Amino acid sequence: MQAALHPARPEPLQTAGLPQAWREPPSRARLDQAIAAALAAVARNAVHFGEYFPKPSSTGGVYPAMDNTEWTNGFWTGMLWLAYELSGKPEFRGVAETHVASFDRRQRERIATNHHDLGFLYSLSCVAGHKLTGSEQARTAALGAAELLLERYYPGAGIIQAWGDLNDPAQRGRMIIDCNLNLPLLYWASETSGDLRFRDAANRHIEQAARHIVRTDGSTYHTFFFDADNGQPREGKTHQGYSDDSCWARGQAWGIAGFPLVARHNGDTRLLELGKVLANYYLNRLPADGICYWDLIFTDGPEERDSSAAAVAACGLLELASRLPLLDPLRAEYERAAAGMVLTLSEHYFNHDGAPGAGLLRHAVYHKPNRIGVDESCIWGDYFYLEALTRLSRIWEPYW
Repeated sequence: MQAALHPARPEPLQTAGLPQAWREPPSRARLDQAIAAALAAVARNAVHFGEYFPKPSSTGGVYPAMDNTEWTNGFWTGMLWLAYELSGKPEFRGVAETHVASFDRRQRERIATNHHDLGFLYSLSCVAGHKLTGSEQARTAALGAAELLLERYYPGAGIIQAWGDLNDPAQRGRMIIDCNLNLPLLYWASETSGDLRFRDAANRHIEQAARHIVRTDGSTYHTFFFDADNGQPREGKTHQGYSDDSCWARGQAWGIAGFPLVARHNGDTRLLELGKVLANYYLNRLPADGICYWDLIFTDGPEERDSSAAAVAACGLLELASRLPLLDPLRAEYERAAAGMVLTLSEHYFNHDGAPGAGLLRHAVYHKPNRIGVDESCIWGDYFYLEALTRLSRIWEPYW
């Protein structure tokens, strides 16, 4: 039996603190209604944006358009692929295929690729496109992006650097919890090409994340620094959370989603146990309606909620539940919590104004300390909301 990756054990789940409405499974009619509203918004925005992309967060509820240069552009293309799967309508596929060509050019010409979010960009655009259509261009582009991601790997530290110049002493050796969701691109590249370099780097990185970015109480650092050359751990800090020792809600959600997604690829069940630790910590700190504040240090009061973190967490809980044994009592609890979260988002956070370019979910937070995208829509929240609806409505093969 393998030794535990981390000493933390899950807190007892305080189910009495979760909304009572979450105890009832969602009806098919409610799911269909939520999916129909989301697809109508995606269809409207597909026409509005065309070959362009929404910016990471909205302004006054509406996303400005931009070229393919942000770390978030894959979320919009991923929404188009989800809409194509859910509806079968060729217009969604057509726009997504236009984006695949743009992503192919982006990796070939190294346009704004100097960061670790190549997984967010290429899993949801090109890996998805290859899985759904067999596109060779999509496959080649995703493999090229995986090579670029591997350039950010430090063998001595066993981590992929998040962002910044690899030679900048202030940035060298920084890993962040978000990168859990970038690792599936490396596993896919290894499975597709037979090249074990990708898989080995991803395995080393997830072990470092498990051992150092998760605290002993089950909360997470946003970012952790290592000596990039010898691998010695240095310190954990925040970048978007309230403080270095608080727990940024979206970071915790990235962990809930990322550890079981990696377990899907490498079969390490210790990552599922760690997923429980993060999930229970998160669920035990939700406010009355079950939609988290932007940092889990807050459980009531006037601080902003983050609907995007809730959408990420819902997908993570569903992925985690799907990997747990049928007799594990937490499996059903996670499924109920995820479904309740998604229905709460659909009924109280969904944006019904119908403006071209409008986001799907209101009341999200991009970067509170820098006052960017606060109480707006965030494109990753929209994506994960639609992914969660997809997961709840059918058997679905993740793009991750």
